[in-house]
Amino acid sequence: MAAPLILVSASPGEQRTALLADGRLEAAFIERPGRPEGIGDLHIARLAARAPAMAGAFLAMAGGETGFLPDSAGAKGRGEGEWLRVAVTRAAQGGKGPRLALRPGDGAPEGPPRLLERGPDAPLRLAAAHPTALLCTDDAASAARLRAALGPERVAFSTAPAFDDALETAFDLLASPEVPLEGGGRLTIHPTPALVAIDIDAGSAAGRRDAAAHRALNTAALAEAARQIRLRHLAGAILIDMAGLAVARRKALLPAMAEAAAPDPDLRLIGLTGLGLIELQRRRTHRPWHEVVGLPPSPLSRGLLALRRGLRDAAARPGAPLTLTASPAVLAALRDWPGALEEFHRAAGPLHLRPDPLCPPGQEHVHAG
Repeated sequence: MAAPLILVSASPGEQRTALLADGRLEAAFIERPGRPEGIGDLHIARLAARAPAMAGAFLAMAGGETGFLPDSAGAKGRGEGEWLRVAVTRAAQGGKGPRLALRPGDGAPEGPPRLLERGPDAPLRLAAAHPTALLCTDDAASAARLRAALGPERVAFSTAPAFDDALETAFDLLASPEVPLEGGGRLTIHPTPALVAIDIDAGSAAGRRDAAAHRALNTAALAEAARQIRLRHLAGAILIDMAGLAVARRKALLPAMAEAAAPDPDLRLIGLTGLGLIELQRRRTHRPWHEVVGLPPSPLSRGLLALRRGLRDAAARPGAPLTLTASPAVLAALRDWPGALEEFHRAAGPLHLRPDPLCPPGQEHVHAG
């Protein structure tokens, strides 16, 4: 088995990171440095209010953000107004602020609320988890930063794009609720505020499949569902509805689900519900993909993707005047996002923004002229 490969691709406003194992995508991150996720960040924060019913306390952080410190992570015995040194252990998500944990340090911390140190980003976290993995990036600044942290022998720099077309397509697929399955069928993923529902659809051949074929389809689909849960950073309560099996037969697939979930230490198989749904629970850490990108993709995500694709196309036409045609909402989102348009300008030259109220979602593009 070949050593894992970590690919780091930079584009205006974003950093995309992929972990490949034997050529298969096993981890995927989109990070936006203008507003980092914050996992591992070290802060000085003030205990603003105790929350006994929630077994913890709310802390006031830099920038007006509010984090939650559980009693089990250091809030127990702490009083309101006390200054604490804390680290972010779970990113803000689902309308809730970040989860925190107390961290020791020299001397008693004092205000004001402030960020002391940024935590590692996805390339560094993956490099630590996979010490034999080589990192390859298409961004010179990223290469220099990663070499300083990991050593020059682990980090390669290439002027060619780090992501090939297949990997770009795989990342695009993570922004879609539908996942095609080999041999027909599909997964449909529905995140809600309460839970994530995943439906296995046998496809057009459903009526022609016998019980053994449905079992094989569901076994393969459960493996892909576990992979999609991990790639999309889905968490909390997760229910999977299998295809074409009576409730009494579904219990036999629990060992297959347990095997598919085993490589993910955050994913726990609960069992089968009374309606025959597989019930899972996954620990929340990173923002789920549908909150980062949007489902369907948000105006910001569509704009950043247009800049990413436009930067590649611009390399083939150096010096040509460039125009981004997009809806007013997309252009407004890019203007408001820190650094994205400036980064494109530095890499490819001036970019004229052309608003088109009739531009359909997904058709935003950078073109010459």
